[in-house]
Amino acid sequence: MLSAHQTPPFVMTDINHRSRKILHAVVSEYLSSGDAVGSRKVTRRQGIELSPATVRNVMADLEEAGLLQQPHTSSGRVPTSTGLRFFIDSLLKVRGLSTKEKDTIRAHCVPGNGTEDFEQIIQNTSKMLSDITNYAGIVLAPNPAEDRLQHIEFMPMSGNNVLAILVTESGQIVNKLIKCTTELPRATLDRIHNYLLELLGGLTLGEVRKRVLREMGAEKNNYDQGVSEALRLSHAALSSIENAGEIFVSGQANLLVEDDQGQGNIDQLRELLGALEEKELILQLLDDTMSSERVKVFLGAETAHTAFGESSVIAVPYGPDEKPIGAIAVIGPTCMNYGKIMSVVDFTAELVGQIAQDR
Repeated sequence: MLSAHQTPPFVMTDINHRSRKILHAVVSEYLSSGDAVGSRKVTRRQGIELSPATVRNVMADLEEAGLLQQPHTSSGRVPTSTGLRFFIDSLLKVRGLSTKEKDTIRAHCVPGNGTEDFEQIIQNTSKMLSDITNYAGIVLAPNPAEDRLQHIEFMPMSGNNVLAILVTESGQIVNKLIKCTTELPRATLDRIHNYLLELLGGLTLGEVRKRVLREMGAEKNNYDQGVSEALRLSHAALSSIENAGEIFVSGQANLLVEDDQGQGNIDQLRELLGALEEKELILQLLDDTMSSERVKVFLGAETAHTAFGESSVIAVPYGPDEKPIGAIAVIGPTCMNYGKIMSVVDFTAELVGQIAQDR
């Protein structure tokens, strides 16, 4: 079990090649087995051609530097949160996925060869991440407010009802039934949506909402009944647009893992599952990810949220480099195969981003 570790000041570049090699071996063995690592295990299983006594001395130096710790007396050592961070940032070599692995991911995300709508692909992706990693898979869908308006149309329904249809560039379709004070003929509705397309076409839905509110407040538009009705209808249609993309989570049950004493940390687990259910903390982490150009690893001990105290989140944005539209993540225990999962998350983000762009 990793814990936050108060470390003395030290300079990472002062760690020599031998110490780095042994640190890499200890952390790799720990991530593979989940057990504290002794010097003999390092020499026998990690190919370190040094005597166990020499390895013990180096491990003691690494412990003094705050990179390793002994969970129990006379036991082996495990990485501290600082040591794990140094391993991920400086020592970990992330291999690419094989062609077979990539094909498996594609088949799970788009089993219908592209016939699914984008929301279904997002759901498939969340489940695929869970199935492949055996942890929880998370996907932040595009924020509707960031999508650009491509088409807007109003259709007369029974009574005084009007069906508003908004179509975005990514293919999202928003339908909203609006009750009007009087019945509006089809010709009037045609003029309304033609006017709105000229006024609002090409703006994001968030920009459309602001533009409509601004136009509604303009005194000149209060005297034009047709313009006023158009703005009222578009405002009503936009009221159903959320301010944030939906979060899809799969595989929460995979986090029900017992510790090495056979007793899971029930309070910690309850808090983590609650965070996944409420999704607010996940949204905060994924929002941080949106400003990154590469895979980010959030170690629980580094976050300000106790719910992630014994967990790690590996996340990356997807979509255009200059403006990502969503994010993909895997959450699991701190002891996980970071290199493999980073590769899976990175390729999946590239795939989903390309699918979104092609639609």
